[in-house]
Amino acid sequence: VNYREAYGMHASNGILFNHESPLRGETFVTRKITMAISRMVCGLQKKLFLGNLDAKRDWGYAGDYVEAMWLMLQEKTPGDYVIATGEAHSVREFVEMSFREVGIEIAWKGKGIKEAGIIKTVNSDQLLVISKNRKSSKTSHKSPVTNHGLRPGDAVVAIDPRYYRPTEVDFLLGEPAKAKKKLGWKAKVRLPELVKMMMESDLKLAERELLLKKNKMKVR
Repeated sequence: VNYREAYGMHASNGILFNHESPLRGETFVTRKITMAISRMVCGLQKKLFLGNLDAKRDWGYAGDYVEAMWLMLQEKTPGDYVIATGEAHSVREFVEMSFREVGIEIAWKGKGIKEAGIIKTVNSDQLLVISKNRKSSKTSHKSPVTNHGLRPGDAVVAIDPRYYRPTEVDFLLGEPAKAKKKLGWKAKVRLPELVKMMMESDLKLAERELLLKKNKMKVR
């Protein structure tokens, strides 16, 4: 704003709420979740450790947000915009959606740091569909998702106090009304579609990791 007002520069500010994609860093909670579940389905990991399950975030798709940035720069007059979906979802919901993508329903038991995510049901038919979709036309091996070993009653999510952030805001929600009115922008990809996109990508990575390990090759 200072440079815009002082020097007449065409400078816009984009206040971008959490934007995710399959390229998100592995330490961010969304990617941590999709990677962990994909690795569990392939038998490479047994449990997912998280902090505050009830923290809510306005998660959107990075591709949509890049479009918003481009639209800002097409405006004759620069301005400041909040870019967000206008919807907030909890970490708990993100976990449930991600497991659902591989046919697993989660039930929650306990409270506070004793809370755990337990497998309620496993839809084997959905796992078989995933397996078929993963197969290459040049190979006949079974996909590891058919032999994941996950069963109802398994504890697959646990709370680790190390992941709590005392100074962090528990609830974040953006209001993109100005971007919609002036730029004609709104988020196209909603959270269920985003979760599906990230899970599909990380399932491929997990299967590749398993294949490399089976062939005694290094995994980076």
